[in-house]
Amino acid sequence: MSLNKKSVDDINVKGKRVLVRCDFNVPLKNGEITDETRIVAALPTINKLLNDGGKVILCSHLGKVKNGPNEGESLAPVAKRLSEKLGKEVNFVADYNVTGADATAAVAAMNEGDVVLLQNTRFRGSEETKNGEAFSKELADLCDAYVCDAFGSSHRAHASVAGVTDVVRAKGGECAVGYLMQKEIDFLGNAVENPVRPFVAILGGAKVADKLNVINNLLEKCDTLIIGGGMAFTFLKAKGYEIGKSLVDNEKLDYCKEMMAKAESLGKQLLLPIDTTIAAGFPNPIDAEIEVSVVDADKIPADMEGLDIGTKTAELFADAVKNAKTVVWNGPMGVFENPTLAKGTISVAKALAETDATTIIGGGDSAAAVNQLGFADKMSHISTGGGASLEFLEGKELPGVVAADDK
Repeated sequence: MSLNKKSVDDINVKGKRVLVRCDFNVPLKNGEITDETRIVAALPTINKLLNDGGKVILCSHLGKVKNGPNEGESLAPVAKRLSEKLGKEVNFVADYNVTGADATAAVAAMNEGDVVLLQNTRFRGSEETKNGEAFSKELADLCDAYVCDAFGSSHRAHASVAGVTDVVRAKGGECAVGYLMQKEIDFLGNAVENPVRPFVAILGGAKVADKLNVINNLLEKCDTLIIGGGMAFTFLKAKGYEIGKSLVDNEKLDYCKEMMAKAESLGKQLLLPIDTTIAAGFPNPIDAEIEVSVVDADKIPADMEGLDIGTKTAELFADAVKNAKTVVWNGPMGVFENPTLAKGTISVAKALAETDATTIIGGGDSAAAVNQLGFADKMSHISTGGGASLEFLEGKELPGVVAADDK
């Protein structure tokens, strides 16, 4: 996958209609936006295109839209907040058809520096299906150029992410990436393809199954692979340890053995927990007070459950990060939503905050943890895409990245 893509700095948009695929999948409560991070993140690209004299047409999905179009998943609240942030009116086309007569008329009436926001792309059922050709063409008919700035959706070959680009290109238009996408490519893509060494990768989270290809790919790329979180217990059981009631994927024991053997044959360091924070059971509710103790990783009692890495492991992992030049982290070390069981995740975040390495947080729960624990400003890059960043780390081609023009 070529990572050398045209960006908004490489295209001339003066007087042109530019369709920008954003990630406005913001959390809503009673119709109000509770976290505007994704809106703020889109502003640099939007402002650049406006300042260059473009007519900017924005589109995005919001939510899963399982029961058809509905006001609860309309982009109307996003239009309102965007208008405030940009200091100019964003003309919202409420049409559930997304690209119907209302959208065509709104775009036809645009002047340079105007902004139109289309309705939730998933209101068109064909957005996510393989039959999105008609929708792709209708989107392309609205514009002269296309910019993808929605990394969180770039692993999906949807009409508004990838399909539209073929039609835009066929009529002589350019397809570029926005500043957000460019940053993801620069950090995540280059960390995996061309890292400054030593390169340390840290994987956590609950299931081995979710990270099968990531483990395999990163073992070939990194110098040290650290495994914590719930997924570590399948590795520990594969080593023959008693893991009590801890989370385990018995179908992946042979895979874990293969990966440990692979690390050894490649001369890579694979670090697993050497001690574990245990409790009688999972906290309920998740942030409830809980009684814990710390035991060696091979001495978990049969009636206890491992819920975080232990203090010796936290030191071991922090030491491994100290001399790194590149660190990628995806997945917490324990049940970080509980203050008692967040210590392992905090210690890893702290180690990353104190290193001089380029530190990249691979979206999802690890991004949430870093933000929640107050370490966000100490990281080089926090990815905006959970699933997309995982697939990048797996070495997969992302349709939204592939679809942009090469420089």
